[in-house]
Amino acid sequence: MPFGEQPAYLRVADDLRRKILDGTLPPHTRLPSQARIRTEYGVSDTVALEARKVLMAEGFVEGRSGSGTYVRERPEPRRIVRTGYRPGAGQSTPFRQEQGDEGFKGTWESTSVQDSATARIAERLGIRPGDRVMRTRYLFRSEGEPMMISVSWEPMAVTGRTPVLLPEEGPVGGQGVVERMAALDLVVDNVSEDIGARPGLAEETSVLGGVPGHVVIEIQRTYYASGQPVETADIVIPADRYRVAYRMPVK
Repeated sequence: MPFGEQPAYLRVADDLRRKILDGTLPPHTRLPSQARIRTEYGVSDTVALEARKVLMAEGFVEGRSGSGTYVRERPEPRRIVRTGYRPGAGQSTPFRQEQGDEGFKGTWESTSVQDSATARIAERLGIRPGDRVMRTRYLFRSEGEPMMISVSWEPMAVTGRTPVLLPEEGPVGGQGVVERMAALDLVVDNVSEDIGARPGLAEETSVLGGVPGHVVIEIQRTYYASGQPVETADIVIPADRYRVAYRMPVK
């Protein structure tokens, strides 16, 4: 194949994608059948099938059991604003603080369990694999719609046998890492976030809504107090419905 020339299945996928984007094939319309694609584009069954697979992987179409393949509705992505910690925010939750809007209607649910640190989490927390950690899983919602999953880990060498052992319980439960660590006389002074994208796992997309394999945004966040990691988390956001916007102060 000459350099720059697309394979036949990509040319077919490009044309069908264009029809979806310009409204020729609106949401909830059934995608042309494999036989029709083969006839209209003069391609083989294999090419027609691969073109449909591309559109499905990109999130433009979805299969409906016993019915066929249909164009997915693609809502305008909403913004998830990340502003970091803002002191003096009163009783505003960290989740609401990050959205930068006191009218933000965000809720969440969580479960916490003791666990052993995997090698990956141990490296991020500066502890040994197998050391005990408190693992907390969150599901955040905006106006009732699931918007992101977060799984956090805290070393029990820091929080064990203290009033802040459980992130959502105790005298400063639900107030966030900064306030909770302050109760232990630890000053959180730095946070790092590594951002990437990957295919969503079946468990994640079943909770967030979507199809396994669709792209999600993953943020790996770690809080530090004088260089010591005190909490790390994996935050997962559906990329087709949300954009992550950062607002950082200039000092």
